[in-house]
Amino acid sequence: MKISPEQISELIQNRRSVFPSMYQKEKTISKEIVLQILENANWAPTHKLTEPWRFKIFTGEALKSLSAFMGDFYKKNTFHESFSEIKYKKTVIKPLQSAYVIAICMQRDETESIPEWEEIASVACAVQNMWLTAATYGIGAYWSSPKSIHHAAEFLGLEEGQKCLGFFYMGYCSENELNGQRKSILSKIEWM
Repeated sequence: MKISPEQISELIQNRRSVFPSMYQKEKTISKEIVLQILENANWAPTHKLTEPWRFKIFTGEALKSLSAFMGDFYKKNTFHESFSEIKYKKTVIKPLQSAYVIAICMQRDETESIPEWEEIASVACAVQNMWLTAATYGIGAYWSSPKSIHHAAEFLGLEEGQKCLGFFYMGYCSENELNGQRKSILSKIEWM
């Protein structure tokens, strides 16, 4: 199947960050769709074929444990004068508003044959593939990187050389139109 330049441009330009509060919690995402989203992530560019992306999938009861982990982390690591009950409640509710939350992880090439930033970039490309695929299914998605990801190794069962780069929240979107804004590309380029 050939995809036209117009189709790919439309998909890219209409992809949006859709926050969990906008998800239709009663509408579930099938496991097959989640696997297709992750299969497309698997085809991201990867220098020297290190394929550094790793994913931990939370759904059902596991979302409650993620919610508890994030809430506990916020309580234990926020100074009393900075603590916000509103932020705490948002932290706890986000996983529970989602059909799935996927921990986005990176496995560092053990020989360090390429710079770490290139592996992080590969994981980011994988996430973009996830985002675009989710959009084609009418699924809203949001990549969040709270401070807790830097302390989630034990909770996530990460192996040596792995790190968490964020959480990818997913759910069918209750909003039909989400408008995006970008400044003109002409303001961001210089012909040499």
